[in-house]
Amino acid sequence: MITIKSEREIDLMRKAGMLVSKMHQFIKPYIKDGITTKELDKLCDDFIVKNGGVPTCKGYEGFPCALCTSVNEVVVHGIPGDRVIHDGDIITIDVVIGYNGYQGDAAWTYAVGDIDDNKKYLMEHTEKALYEGLKEVKPGNRIGDISYAVQKYAEDHNLGVVRELCGHGIGREMHEDPEVPNYGVPNTGPKLKPGMVICIEPMLTFGHRQITVLDDEWTVVTLDGSDAAHYEHTVLITEDGYEILTPRLDS
Repeated sequence: MITIKSEREIDLMRKAGMLVSKMHQFIKPYIKDGITTKELDKLCDDFIVKNGGVPTCKGYEGFPCALCTSVNEVVVHGIPGDRVIHDGDIITIDVVIGYNGYQGDAAWTYAVGDIDDNKKYLMEHTEKALYEGLKEVKPGNRIGDISYAVQKYAEDHNLGVVRELCGHGIGREMHEDPEVPNYGVPNTGPKLKPGMVICIEPMLTFGHRQITVLDDEWTVVTLDGSDAAHYEHTVLITEDGYEILTPRLDS
């Protein structure tokens, strides 16, 4: 069931979203050669709790950590551990933070030191695909309009669109209706209405779109070993468009 949030709920989601944004800003200077994904997770877990939030991913269906840390060929749901990141890598930090019972969710892909042109291209155009989707967010449009815009931009730039994973509604729960795929047909799917809150999150690859899940039953990687990037915002549908509840604070 798709829910319309009240002004009180929206205010709490703004606060949850801002805490997500602040955490991303906090962790960015630590993303450098030689640090482990486990160390990044510990820093963020401590930051979330210190600032009155709840690391929602921690314990969710058995997931052990506050962050998903997805390096290079990992598309999503990378479990923080002993993996060391190095100059030339890219890493996606995906986090969901609860605040007074409501959730904020955002993912960004970061460069570690100097990266090659292919990684730069992948990051640039995955982020731009997110904003192409956002252009379609307004009352009266449909989920399929967002999905098609993301897919068209990605495929026009020769990037693979992961189809098995998608965006989602969000509120009291991390995942609510509706699903927000990254491919689709215009003028199909649920209609957008003021007060809906959704997460739009292109997950694109530099190679083929096929994926597989590792034996830990969480980590999703590209089947061909190509790099992947992932950008996500939590977005409120307003009377005349949208409001990003997880704004970037470093731009």
